[in-house]
Amino acid sequence: MDGGGGGGGVSHPNLKTDRASGGGVGGDGGPAVGVQINQRHSHRRLPDFLQSVNLKYVKLGYHYLISHLLTLCLIPVMIIILIEASQMNPNDIRQLWVHLQYNLVSVIVCSTVLVFGSTVYIMTRPKPVYLVDYSCYRAPDHLKAPYERFMKHSRLTGDFDESSLEFQRKILERSGLGEETYVPEAMHFVPPRPSMAAAREEAEQVMYGALDNLFSSTGVKPKDIGILVVNCSLFNPTPSLSSMIVNKYKLRGNIRSFNLGGMGCSAGVIAIDLAKDMLQVHRNTYAVVVSTENITQNWYFGNKKSMLIPNCLFRVGGSAVLLSNKSIDKRRAKYKLVHVVRTHRGADEKAFRCVYQEQDAAGKTGVSLSKDLMAIAGGALKTNITTLGPLVLPISEQLLFFCTLIIKKFFNNNIKPYIPDFKLAFDHFCIHAGGRAVIDELEKNLQLYPTHVEASRMTLHRFGNTSSSSIWYELAYIEAKGRMKKGQRVWQIAFGSGFKCNSAVWKALRNVKSSQNGPWDDCIDKYPVELLS
Repeated sequence: MDGGGGGGGVSHPNLKTDRASGGGVGGDGGPAVGVQINQRHSHRRLPDFLQSVNLKYVKLGYHYLISHLLTLCLIPVMIIILIEASQMNPNDIRQLWVHLQYNLVSVIVCSTVLVFGSTVYIMTRPKPVYLVDYSCYRAPDHLKAPYERFMKHSRLTGDFDESSLEFQRKILERSGLGEETYVPEAMHFVPPRPSMAAAREEAEQVMYGALDNLFSSTGVKPKDIGILVVNCSLFNPTPSLSSMIVNKYKLRGNIRSFNLGGMGCSAGVIAIDLAKDMLQVHRNTYAVVVSTENITQNWYFGNKKSMLIPNCLFRVGGSAVLLSNKSIDKRRAKYKLVHVVRTHRGADEKAFRCVYQEQDAAGKTGVSLSKDLMAIAGGALKTNITTLGPLVLPISEQLLFFCTLIIKKFFNNNIKPYIPDFKLAFDHFCIHAGGRAVIDELEKNLQLYPTHVEASRMTLHRFGNTSSSSIWYELAYIEAKGRMKKGQRVWQIAFGSGFKCNSAVWKALRNVKSSQNGPWDDCIDKYPVELLS
C-alpha cells in the first residue's frame, strides 16, 4: 500500500467534482501523488513535459534499438537477394551453376556464412513471451466501504482528531473513488482488529482467489508452473507469500520462486520483467506473476496529514497473470510482450525519500508523502517515455522529435522540444489508478483523449487504488468493453516508491474478450460513470 495521493474525483453520486481541484496517485504501492487541496501549491503539479528533455535518456532508447541491429541489417540484404533472384532467367541460373562447379571455395564460404548467420540469429533473438490469460480478484460485497461508513468508522475508532477527520473527508470527496471499493475484514470492526493472522487471511483471500480463477479459466495445472513471482510492498511475512502459494497449490519442488517487497505500485511491471527474463533462460514452461498489496497491518492510526492519504485511497485487490514461452500457446494467448522499460530515480535523495515508511511523533507507523512527489513523479515519467519513444514511435514522429531537440541543443535553447504523439504508437493506455491528479496531468501532457484514460478513471472509481494490480483491472475494463482488437498495442505504466516509473507494452494476438469471472462482469454496463465538472 506504500502511500497514496489524494485526488479530485467523485466518491459519492451526489458530489460535484472539479478536475482542477487536484488529487494524486498512491506512492510505494503506486504513484502516490499529494492532494492539491490548495491550488497555490503549484509545485505539486506534474511538470510540463514541454519544458525539457534530456538527451542522455534518448540515447538509452536507441541503445535498445541498436541491440537489434543484426536483424535490421539482415532484412534489407535478404530483400535485395530476393529481388535479384526474381530477375534471373534460366540462362543466368545455368551460368551460375557452371560457375559454382568450378568455384568450390566460393560455395563453401557462402554456405558457411549463411549457416553461421542463421545460427547467430536463432541463438540471439529473444524468445517470445505470451500472456495466456490473467485474473483480477474481486472481494465479496460485505467488504465494501461506502463513503459514509468509512467516515463513521474513522470517527468511532477514536484515533483521529477533528482536523484529521475533516482532512480525510476532503480527500475522499476529491479522490475519484466510488461507493463500492473494498477494505479488508479487520477494518470493518470497531475498533479495527489489525493482526498478523488477519493480514495473512487478507493475503490468502486475494492471492488464492485470483489464482483459483486463473487456473480454472486456462486449464493449466499448478504442477505445470515453472516460475512464480509474487510482489507485495508492505506485507512480507515468513514464510514468504510465494511460499504460501507453493504450499497451497503443492507446486513442484524445482520451481523458481521469487518474492518482491518494498517496490511499490510499479512492482507489477518489475515482476513481469523478471518473469520475462526467467522465460528467456528456462524453455518450454509457464510463469505466474501475482501482484497484490496488504492493507490490514498498514492502516495508519495517527494524525499526520501526509500519512493519512493512503487510508483514503488504497483498497483491496490483486491479480494473477499467466505467461508462457511455449510456441503452441501463441494460438490461445491474448497478448505478446513487446517491451518493458524501467526507470529508477533512487540515486536522487529527494526521489528516494518522497514516499517513505516511517513512524510519526507518536510512534505510529505509516507512509509519509513528500510535497515534491508530483514533480518527482513527473521527472521519472519524462525519463521513462523518452527512453520508450524510440522503441515504439513511428519514424516520422522520431524525426520531428530529434530535429527540434538538435535545434534546442545547438542553436536555440528557448525552443520547446517536440513532444511525440504517443497515440500513434498505442491504441490503449493503462495508467496506474493511484489518484485523479496524475491521470488528469497525463491526459493533458500526452494529449490523450478522454477515452484513453477512461479505463484508469473507472478502475479508480470502482476498485480504488489496488496498488500494482490496478493496471490489470484497467486492461480487464478495456476487454469487457470489447475494445481490444487483433494487432492493437496497449501501454501499461505504473509508478512506485524509490522512485520508479515502469512501462510494459503488449500486442493483442486476437480480438480479446473478457475472461470468465472478470472483475467487471456484473457492472460493466454501468460504466463509464459520468463525472460532473
